[in-house]
Amino acid sequence: MPTDTITTQLAQLKQQIALYNHQYYVLDQPTVPDAEYDRLMRELISIEEQHPSLKSVDSPSQKVGGKALKAFSQVTHQLPMLSLDNVFSEQEWQAFVKRVEDKLAASAAVSYCAEPKLDGLAVSLRYEDGLLVQAATRGDGTSGENITENIRTIKSIPLRLIGENYPEVIEVRGEVFMPKASFDALNERAIKKGEKTFANPRNAAAGSLRQLDSKITAQRNLAFYAYGLGFVSTDGIERWLEDSHFARLQQLKTIGLPICPEIKQLDNHSQCQAFYEDILNRRDELSYEIDGTVIKVNDIAYQEKLGFVARAPRWATAYKFPAQEEITVLEEVEFQVGRTGAITPVARLKPVFVGGVTVSNATLHNQDEIERLGIQVGDTVIIRRAGDVIPQIVSVVLDRRPESAKMIEFPKECPVCQSEVVRNEGEAVLRCTGGLFCGAQRKEAIKHFASRKAFDIDGLGDKLVEQMVDENLIQTPTDLFSLTEIQISTLDRMGKKSALNLLESLMKAKQTTLARFIYSLGIREVGEATASNLANYYLTLETILSANIESLQKVPDVGEIVAKNIVQFFSVQHNVEVIQGLVASGIHWPDIAVKSEDEQPLLDQIFVLTGTLSQMGRSDAKAKLQSLGAKVSGSVSAKTHYLVAGEKAGSKLTKAQDLGVEVLTEDDLVALFTKHDV
Repeated sequence: MPTDTITTQLAQLKQQIALYNHQYYVLDQPTVPDAEYDRLMRELISIEEQHPSLKSVDSPSQKVGGKALKAFSQVTHQLPMLSLDNVFSEQEWQAFVKRVEDKLAASAAVSYCAEPKLDGLAVSLRYEDGLLVQAATRGDGTSGENITENIRTIKSIPLRLIGENYPEVIEVRGEVFMPKASFDALNERAIKKGEKTFANPRNAAAGSLRQLDSKITAQRNLAFYAYGLGFVSTDGIERWLEDSHFARLQQLKTIGLPICPEIKQLDNHSQCQAFYEDILNRRDELSYEIDGTVIKVNDIAYQEKLGFVARAPRWATAYKFPAQEEITVLEEVEFQVGRTGAITPVARLKPVFVGGVTVSNATLHNQDEIERLGIQVGDTVIIRRAGDVIPQIVSVVLDRRPESAKMIEFPKECPVCQSEVVRNEGEAVLRCTGGLFCGAQRKEAIKHFASRKAFDIDGLGDKLVEQMVDENLIQTPTDLFSLTEIQISTLDRMGKKSALNLLESLMKAKQTTLARFIYSLGIREVGEATASNLANYYLTLETILSANIESLQKVPDVGEIVAKNIVQFFSVQHNVEVIQGLVASGIHWPDIAVKSEDEQPLLDQIFVLTGTLSQMGRSDAKAKLQSLGAKVSGSVSAKTHYLVAGEKAGSKLTKAQDLGVEVLTEDDLVALFTKHDV
């Protein structure tokens, strides 16, 4: 390459990097992600190394700047494996601290235990009499996969605890992860063998733990760090458990469990912020991948006082690192049609590796978002992907817009059925008016119709619905009830027995309730509760069909928008024809008896159910309460009359107690039903 060309290229690089430095350090308004900046800097340094005489004192290179599988049996956790809530900024961290310290009202500063948030797989190790007898994944928090044989292959996990002074039963919670060096070696071996590589160490660790052959797991060089305790039995030994989280981790270390060397005990929340920043700065130096820090209130008594909310402790949080970003090109915009007719623009991107995966699509949400971004087809854009969140376009790099860039035009007709597209007043979303005529909506509408809370048709899964629609066997839910054994058995993976089972399920589904029937129709914003309220208020399908907007707004929880959606749905003749066809096919439900006030002793009293009920299902309890005239709400407020608290009741119980709402146990509820003979 001629010297003049190299000199020009170098000058352009220096100018561009200097501009980005100014935007980042002075204006605090970066226009490109760090990855793009680093690429340009590497290119600059490479040229300067090849042509030392062109290196100058004003070069940016001379300036330092700051920056449960079916293959495994299931294990029920004796104590739930909780997940953590997240904070993503210093402001959110300070809000967490305020909630904690306000709740504790401690006279002295609250101490914390802080550690890196390992990017691996959470597991629970159960030791009995010092021997490792069981290991399980987190799963859904209540039960996980039994991975004992694979865990035994991890060299850092002791098969027997050290010493003698430990509990008879102890469950150790921690993270299995794959060190960076092991990950690189694994992918190098895969490349040599022509096999598929792993996207990131977390996927590699998870895949390794789920190998059916533990010999394969043994070859993967996994590691483990303990971060806490589950169930602990302390009977028969002197006091063992320490009073602080940090001290308990040190106890685990003395009996042979590895803990992360970065774990620290901190005197106050200010030190936690400094810890976070230090770990963030040293992130790349660590031998394992992390995506933030975990900070826990150190004092165990304080932890117990703070308790839990939903499935997470109030005394701990994951302080996550900033979302990972990359730069790429918007090549095209396509429009997808959802079940309710919502038309969503989807960005088709030049594939780019970000956040541990290769991203080629991103949501653009709606027309308002596109206008806000000022984005055009052909633009260079910044993509952000944090954890498992759907990738999103953050901004446009305007100085890279090509002359060929095109405005994004929204369709005037549905891209699937060519029906008219409308945008309702007050909504940001465009919608297809095709209803069940639209192929895209047809599939999703039938899936919804067959779902558990609607007709609950066993054996009619999503893939089978799609296949039936594609084969033109069904166009509306009505067609399901005229299917024959021959039609079904000719479909992929559907033999005679499967066909007969499905036909039996369809026959059983004909006996339903009016509430389920209304819910199954998929009317926008008419969920299970609203459908039940409509059924109980109007009692018959005919009165619901003929209700006007004013009448509908008298139904509990039905506002103007929902009322308009209902009227609009029933005003479409095609929808009415489908309903008539369903009734004609034999679908029926028992009449809803009109009860006097004497038969409804709980009339207008508001109940809230929370926690696990062991003597009956939540849906059964709800139905019985409603039969007595009560209203069952999903949230606690000052208007709530009673809260029924089952096992593991969470934040709703706390709120009810704060508001002075009367709390009933499950036994109280059973007694109430017995009293009223339901």
